[in-house]
Amino acid sequence: MIKAVIFDIDNTLYGFDRANEAGIAAVAEYACRELNISAEDFSALHKKTQERLNQRMGKVAATHNRLIRYQNMLEELHLPLSPHVLNMEALFWDTLLEKAELTEGAEELFRTIKRMGILIGIGTNMTARIQFRKLEKLGLLPYIDFVLTSEEAGTEKPDPLFYRFCAEKAGCAPGECLFIGDSYSHDARGAVQSGMKALWYCPDNRVPDSAGSFRMEEGICRIQKLAQAADYLEASQRESRL
Repeated sequence: MIKAVIFDIDNTLYGFDRANEAGIAAVAEYACRELNISAEDFSALHKKTQERLNQRMGKVAATHNRLIRYQNMLEELHLPLSPHVLNMEALFWDTLLEKAELTEGAEELFRTIKRMGILIGIGTNMTARIQFRKLEKLGLLPYIDFVLTSEEAGTEKPDPLFYRFCAEKAGCAPGECLFIGDSYSHDARGAVQSGMKALWYCPDNRVPDSAGSFRMEEGICRIQKLAQAADYLEASQRESRL
């Protein structure tokens, strides 16, 4: 019996890639206008800064913090932090939120899960405040029973501790949790290896076997539309009652 469904956010409940590109473009335009940094130089420095922070900080939520990224970029160039670092951070997230579009079928799925009496949780690698802003903007926050960010967990998916904390928040065993996300390794595989069931949300045509890059593990089902999760849940709940 599934008692909790736990969702990833980025590229699962909305299209992160397109919104992220728009946010970066807005900051690049600001840097060109206000700091005289060319688009090419900004792109190279943006990538270099992110790689350096990832290496320095490891797998912690702060690596996603855009304020820290832009702070380090400006320090690298010996440019003043005020007022630019706060302006750049706000511009990035405001633009991303403006461009964020709810994945088709997401709200209907949430309603279905609620009608079934199943808890809805969030399990996401990111800092808490911006994830709550995303959920609010997408109109999903009223449906959610609990949230676990990597900022709160102190570790990131696919660390087994992350999924254990999710199950603890749900108040049930890992085997009674279903995890849904777009990352095969971080969401689906990590959840299954921690004792949960998993749906890998993959709307494109990636094939996880013929290419030889990775293999679908037992307990993982692939869905191309979020609406398919409702069919999975209904079938799973029927089987558990037999």
